[in-house]
This record gives sequence, C-alpha cells and structure tokens, in this order.
Amino acid sequence: MPQGQPSVVPDDGLTTRQRRNRPLVVVHTGVGKGKSTAAFGLALRAWNQGWPIGVFQFVKSAKWKVGEERALRVLGDSGEGGSVDWHKMGEGWSWVQRDDQMDNEEKAREGWEQVKRDLAAETYKLYVLDEFAYPMHWGWVDTDEVVDVLRNRPGTQHVVITGRNAPEKLVDLADLVTDMSKVKHPMDTGQKGQRGIEW
Repeated sequence: MPQGQPSVVPDDGLTTRQRRNRPLVVVHTGVGKGKSTAAFGLALRAWNQGWPIGVFQFVKSAKWKVGEERALRVLGDSGEGGSVDWHKMGEGWSWVQRDDQMDNEEKAREGWEQVKRDLAAETYKLYVLDEFAYPMHWGWVDTDEVVDVLRNRPGTQHVVITGRNAPEKLVDLADLVTDMSKVKHPMDTGQKGQRGIEW
C-alpha cells in the first residue's frame, strides 16, 4: 500500500488512524466522460471490503440496462463481499425533453428523501448518488439542505456524488473532488455511444 506523507497535518485532535478512516464526501464533476465510471470503481472496492452499498441513480433512465448495475447486482448476490441495493430515481431527464418535468422533479425529491432516511439509519457504508449534481444544479433539490445533511450524517458513511455542474457549496464541503475535463470524445466526430463503453 502507498505510504505517502501528507504535506499538512491538521490540528484536529484526531490520531493518524482516526483521520485515515474518517468518512468522506467525494464529488466527480466536469464535462468529461468517466464520472459515474469512477464512482462505480469505488463501489467495487467497497464491495471487496464487505461494505453494504446503496446506489441511487437520479438521471439515467430506469429503462437502461447498464453494465455496472448488472455486475454489482451479481456481486452483491454472490454471498461474497458487500451487499448492493440499486435504486433508479429517474426517467432520463438530462437526455430527453418531456412534458412531465414536474413528475421528474418530484422523483428527484423523493429519491433525496430516501437517501436522507438511509443516512439517518446508517443503512449503507457507501452511497453512490449517480448524477445527483443535476437535481441540485436545476434547483429540484436544495443544495444547502444536502450540504447540511452530509455534514451531519452519523457514523462512517462515505458518499460519492456524480454529475456536471456540481454546486460550489457541495464542492466546498467535499473531501475529494475530481473535475473531469474532456480533451476528445468520439461523439465530437458524430459517433454515437457504444456497448461496453457507454453502457
């Protein structure tokens, strides 16, 4: 395991072990590809550690059959590693224009209410809130409330949030933030998403 030395040791009264094991808020944002992919990579590590995992997809359509869902469900049901629960909250809001936007907003709020209940109950060790930056950016879910709930969550629950346009207040709260920039993408030359790469 890497044995790097931190450049700063905070005067927070914690031991090195306590500081190393404190729960994190992780944000993957930016216009580049790979935000969700990186979050599901963390979920694989969490599964290997035996952690219970809750995945909450806020934007990607409930009809999509994505590879990471199938893989994590199979792993969760394998009897090895951690359990995996998968919750789909959206109907593909960011990709398809629909007349029922109010229904989508309500689903986002209902999804956030479920996350709050699970955080209060300490249901999972890792929460993947996939594309959750969108409902905050669009004003469907109150960012101040999200920040407050995450700041005051009990136990040692890790939370990773993905999506473009992560609000500044969320970024300020987070312990680890990655802004994924795009250098090139096949869609720039008219190529549509393909199996095994986008899903």
